[in-house]
Amino acid sequence: MQNLEWSDALALDLPAMDDTHREFIDLLAAVNAAPDDSLLTHWRVLIDHTDDHFGREDAWMLATQFASSNCHSMQHKVVLQVLREGLKRGEAGELAVVRQMAQELVLWFPHHAQAMDASLALHLRSIGYDPLTGVVSMPEALPKELIHGCGGASCSDDPDLAPRERTIDTAGAL
Repeated sequence: MQNLEWSDALALDLPAMDDTHREFIDLLAAVNAAPDDSLLTHWRVLIDHTDDHFGREDAWMLATQFASSNCHSMQHKVVLQVLREGLKRGEAGELAVVRQMAQELVLWFPHHAQAMDASLALHLRSIGYDPLTGVVSMPEALPKELIHGCGGASCSDDPDLAPRERTIDTAGAL
């Protein structure tokens, strides 16, 4: 079973985001280490954390000109939907599905953090956004129009330029 550990490669130089990502990694490790009788308890905690985590990032995007339809927010919605489906499957006795989803998250999260979250962190730093207060210290740097992609090349409309973002399907495979 693979585990994900915090490393400098995941640091985005935005403490509010980095702290949340460390918590996610710790909670995912707890899921991976959980015995069957407490697996779903740990999975629920991970879902609750992830819902809050993604909600904060989505609010930051909305406050700083990322459109609600951008690919980053959409991926958050899909991943949460899949995690909740995993809970339903786990409650139906399919614990192996939950364990497979946890392993897929180990693979998915670094890519998401290093691509989509890194673009968001760069954007937030470039406008002087304080995630704790919601204050933009450089409002003149805000984009003139809504950002409909994730803010990086990973969301390019050109299929030759856009790397494929991994997503989790409802069966737990990325």
